[in-house]
Amino acid sequence: MSEHAAAGPAEVTGERRGQAAELVRSLTRWADDFPEPGVRFADLTPVFADPDGFRSVVDCLAALVPDADLVAGVDARGFLLGAGVATTLGTGVLAVRKRGKLPPPVITREYQLEYGTAALEVPATGVELAGRRVLLLDDVLATGGTLAAAADLFTSAGAQVVAAAVVLELEGLGGRARQGDYPVTSIVTV
Repeated sequence: MSEHAAAGPAEVTGERRGQAAELVRSLTRWADDFPEPGVRFADLTPVFADPDGFRSVVDCLAALVPDADLVAGVDARGFLLGAGVATTLGTGVLAVRKRGKLPPPVITREYQLEYGTAALEVPATGVELAGRRVLLLDDVLATGGTLAAAADLFTSAGAQVVAAAVVLELEGLGGRARQGDYPVTSIVTV
C-alpha cells in the first residue's frame, strides 16, 4: 500500500478533509436549471481537472476504508474517483455502469433521480463479488437513489459495502436517509 492508504478514518475529519473541502468549495461550478428547470447541478469537473483538487479529494476518500479490497465508482464521475482511490489503496476498481453499457449477464437496479428514473448495472459473471469489502464512491449525493441502488447491487451479489462516500452532499434533498447500514461520508455538505 502507498503512504496515502495508511491514514485512518479519523483523519478524514481532520486536516485532510479540510483541505479537500476548501478546494471543492472554491472549484465547484454551479449550473442552475440543468439538466432541467428547477435543478441546480453541481459540476465537479473543475475540481477533478485541478491537480491539487483531485489529489486532495482522492486522498481524503482513500483514508475512509484503507482495508477495502474493491473500490466501486458510480457512472460516470465516480469512475474518476474510483480509479484514483483504487490506485492509492492498491486495490481493484469496478465501474458501476448505466443500463445498456455492459454485455449480459448483468445485475440491474432501477432507481429514482430528482429529475427522472435510471438503472445501474454490474457484471453478473467475470468479477467475483461475493465476500468482497467494497468502498462505494460517487460524486454527489442528492436524493440518494443512485448510491442506494449501487449498494443494493453489491449486496445482492454477496459483497459487503463497508462504506460509501461522495465529494458533495446536497443535504436538503435527504439522500442520506435512503442509504443502508454502511457509513456515508461527504467531503462537503451544502
